[in-house]
Amino acid sequence: MSLTRWTEVDAYFNALLTPSDPALDAALDLSAAAGLAPHQVAPNQGKLLHLLTRIRGARRVLEIGTLGGYSTIWLATALPADGRLISLEADPGCAEVARANVARAGLAGVVDIRTGPALDSLPRLAEEGEGPFDVVFIDADKPNNPGYLDWALRLTRPGSLIIGDNVVRDGAVADPSSTDPNVQGVRRFTELMAREPRLTATAVQTVGEKGYDGFALALVTG
Repeated sequence: MSLTRWTEVDAYFNALLTPSDPALDAALDLSAAAGLAPHQVAPNQGKLLHLLTRIRGARRVLEIGTLGGYSTIWLATALPADGRLISLEADPGCAEVARANVARAGLAGVVDIRTGPALDSLPRLAEEGEGPFDVVFIDADKPNNPGYLDWALRLTRPGSLIIGDNVVRDGAVADPSSTDPNVQGVRRFTELMAREPRLTATAVQTVGEKGYDGFALALVTG
């Protein structure tokens, strides 16, 4: 099997189950025009985030890593009318593009995009009394994933869902000798999940137009 076939399969399912949406298409186009790296989730992965958020019945969502706001839109459209999403983005340029994309999608009143390193923003959320969040989506710099998980636990409650993206790293996550800080960050993140008595978790491998990767999913139980 190859990336070409995986992409063909994604295209088949997306055509049937994830039809084109003007706001999402525009978000991809503006992000590309602004020179943002094409690191957003694939359409079917965005739909998965949307469905998980709806299944959870989430009213408050925290996203760590906004990029151009593509996943932000998927998550925000799963919220009820009084729902709220806070997204943290370290890069001011990405945050500017994301705000424009979110506004174009009609979600400016739902989404609050905050700029700055997430490990600086997360303590401020706690100080402001934000949370508890029903869903936390972690899709930022992988070396800091352990810190993001720690704050996710502080800002959630039993029944909340924590989702981590890009945890397979083309299979490199299985190599304990890897010197890649992204791989080591994901390994520490996963090992912390395994040891944390307040979580029950799993990880799934994915293939598709974004290559070979995967998600970690953890339910807060205590």
